[in-house]
Amino acid sequence: MKTSITPDAARHGRSALRLALRATRFLVAAAALAVAMILSACGNSDPLASKGDCAGEGLIVGSANFPESETVANIYAEVLRVNGFKVDTKLNIGSREAYVPAVRECAISVIPEYTGNLLQYLDKNATATSAAEVDSALATALGADLAIGTPAPGEDSDAVVVTRATADRWNLKSIADLAAHAAEVKFGAPAEFQERAGGLPGLKKNYNLDIAANNFVPIADGGGPATVRALVDGQVTAADIFTTSPAITQNNLVVLEDPKHNFPAQNVVPLLNAAKKSDKVLAALNVASAKLTTAELIKLNEAVSGASKTEPKAAAVAWVNAQGLNTPIG
Repeated sequence: MKTSITPDAARHGRSALRLALRATRFLVAAAALAVAMILSACGNSDPLASKGDCAGEGLIVGSANFPESETVANIYAEVLRVNGFKVDTKLNIGSREAYVPAVRECAISVIPEYTGNLLQYLDKNATATSAAEVDSALATALGADLAIGTPAPGEDSDAVVVTRATADRWNLKSIADLAAHAAEVKFGAPAEFQERAGGLPGLKKNYNLDIAANNFVPIADGGGPATVRALVDGQVTAADIFTTSPAITQNNLVVLEDPKHNFPAQNVVPLLNAAKKSDKVLAALNVASAKLTTAELIKLNEAVSGASKTEPKAAAVAWVNAQGLNTPIG
């Protein structure tokens, strides 16, 4: 007897075949993924973990994971390219604990740093605060495998900031001028500012600015929008805000002078692996650093973090062109 195949049976057969093919493809993909994971585990997927080529001619410019560092790193990269270097970038790496070892191992050739914080990282017992003292101490703390260029005049440091109205009312120029009004001052800053040497204890020691515990307002955004809003709205009288914050110019705020260097100098400086240092590399980096004033850093931060939201690389290229650094050094 001849067996006939009905349309329904044919459809069921084709469906079963498709399911089988899908299952096969899934198993193949899963197996490939497992192999990739095994190979990754056997090797190391972290691009900063392996030692770079210290003897090679190419340069790798890195940055920490915040916009100012990425923008300055792109300035370094652009200026180095203009001057004939082959340059790659590894941006948004993370904290100092990640990128300084990478510089030591040549996984990164150069990265923007800040003099005071770099000194504290390299020498936990360092007490230098003025720019000259920090630079001198840093020269020793770098050791044989690290090097720096000439620090830029611009710095991104802690600062005591007030509104223009407060500065005018009390005729404030420096932190010392605020001391006479200490009882009236509500001070906004991160919680750790209440205890750290350069925070309230330092302000009391250096300027006799004695902020009562009930007049300290902890704000956890590190001098960011919440701190600025509290200052502008009058919830606090003074605040710890970084000197390159675009909010300073945007809100007509006043940075009080710190003549006794309560806050360590934080000049922007290129950190290099010593093997990558050459006269030509330093010349290119130093000419860029010389133009990186605090005012220029603020403008760059405004471009990247302000209303225009310019990409750090685009902001860096525009800045290099505007500063006349888009032709090789003579």
